[in-house]
Amino acid sequence: MMESIDSKYYKPLIAVVSEAEHGKTVRAVLERQLGVSRKLLSQVKLTEHGLTVNENRAYTTAPVVQGDIIRVRMEREISEDILPQPIPIQIVFEDEDLLIVNKPAGMIVHPTHGHYTGTMANGVVYHWEQKGERVRFRPVHRLDEETSGLVAVAKTSYVHQQLSEQMQANTILKLYRAYVYGIPEPAVGIVDAPIDRNPDEPHIRIVTPEGYPSVTHYERVETFRSNDGNPAASAVRLKLETGRTHQIRVHMQHIGCPLIGDKMYGSKQGAVEEWEEAASRQALHAETLGFKHPISRQWMEWHAALPPELILLEQKLRQ
Repeated sequence: MMESIDSKYYKPLIAVVSEAEHGKTVRAVLERQLGVSRKLLSQVKLTEHGLTVNENRAYTTAPVVQGDIIRVRMEREISEDILPQPIPIQIVFEDEDLLIVNKPAGMIVHPTHGHYTGTMANGVVYHWEQKGERVRFRPVHRLDEETSGLVAVAKTSYVHQQLSEQMQANTILKLYRAYVYGIPEPAVGIVDAPIDRNPDEPHIRIVTPEGYPSVTHYERVETFRSNDGNPAASAVRLKLETGRTHQIRVHMQHIGCPLIGDKMYGSKQGAVEEWEEAASRQALHAETLGFKHPISRQWMEWHAALPPELILLEQKLRQ
């Protein structure tokens, strides 16, 4: 019987009722111990083994006693709308709950209109298929097509919910490295400038007083100057407090330091062809990702080295 359960459901979430929780409801214990959302509970309670107390099917409103073992089982799912493709993906970390991928520039995270194949999702789904895993693709966050670096993918709806809550609470560490024209002043600063769509070109974002709150922290790591001091460029480390579309690119342009190689938000005036060619795309890389693992509750952190094109750019800048 357990084999059929294991093949149909993911590994269960388990809560053991404490003395202080004696007499509480199933829902109250799961919310307190595991932070299980009501949406997830409403889904799992519809299946035979989705919600049990001592392996007997239970209601969310049922009272429990000390020592009771509550299990939450989520049904296994697959992304039926994503075509598995043997696309090379660099896996930085994987367990039964999480997948961390170092995405290259030029790759879209998830299929979109006009881009149904060749995405990171296609490669990840193929990877799981080859391992015999039945998992649905749930990216926790995304990177622009031309941005490289770390992307987290949740393997269950519970893990996705928990990481989304960490993102909303701004407790996930996301550090980026960028190469920009000019020298940001001061060396360490905050760009607090609301962002919204450009009403004339909706695919472009702009800083506008009517926009959504957007905050970027930056630190100037290194400056590069030619012999005559002009043009100049800087390596910058950035941390997002909010996660608006194109936020780093828009904010760096806003303070007069657009990203090297950024075709949408870069400035053609003053652009250095040699630097643009070396970068071959916007010079932005998600280099560090850290958060509390939703299951183990341990802090985990990953780092992705600069890709070859940005190493080449840095060499050109140092010349």
